[in-house]
Amino acid sequence: MTGVPASAAGGSSPASAATASQAAQAAAAKEVAGAASGASAAAGVAASADPQGAGRPPRGAKLAAAAVNQASVWNIANFLTMLRLILVPGFVALMLADGGYDPAWRSLAWAAFAIAMITDLFDGHLARTYDLVTDFGKIADPIADKAIMGAALICLSSLGDLPWWVTIVILGRELGITLLRFLVIRYGVIPASRGGKLKTLTQGVAVGMYVLALTGWLATLRWWVMAAAVVLTVLTGLDYVRQAIVLRRQGIAERKAALEETEA
Repeated sequence: MTGVPASAAGGSSPASAATASQAAQAAAAKEVAGAASGASAAAGVAASADPQGAGRPPRGAKLAAAAVNQASVWNIANFLTMLRLILVPGFVALMLADGGYDPAWRSLAWAAFAIAMITDLFDGHLARTYDLVTDFGKIADPIADKAIMGAALICLSSLGDLPWWVTIVILGRELGITLLRFLVIRYGVIPASRGGKLKTLTQGVAVGMYVLALTGWLATLRWWVMAAAVVLTVLTGLDYVRQAIVLRRQGIAERKAALEETEA
């Protein structure tokens, strides 16, 4: 009797079953690979849409940093600056008390002026040494300096102890240089020079000697100290103007060179 092949009879051989299993596994592997490829493509699109997303700080980090910076305003350097501002009206009241010529009141006014000048020496040093520099301090410190010195000069000239032209020269120089700093700040910062620091010290000593009711050779000495202060005020003012002009020219040249390089 002739045998009928198993395949013809509707059966399946072990070899054909193994082949079908391998085909199914290959199809499943392709589906998995396709899904992985789609996921990676989606991730690539998201990364290209937001290339800096991974480097961004968590939400709220900027607010927290701002809060820390705001809290840093309350430090010893700014406290000394605010103390100097508070001393200004007190100094004026003491200076003009009882007509402005009472030696006792003038001595108290000198004490207030001396405290203000001493705090001026320490607040900037503390801010730079202990990293306490704040925007408030940058604005309030020069205002406090000009306020106490301006109040003393105007009081002295009003009482007839100091010629008005001296007050005008000193205050005009101080206000002019402050304005000049703001005008050239886009090009850089004009650093404080040794001459400027010597000028500030000489002014403080001279004005302090005029606040006191001095007589005799001390009264003559204070005139010479004030003369030195006026000379230093004018010379350092001219030097700041020179520095501002040089700084502006350098800034314009650098911007022009950068623009030419960009266009090239």
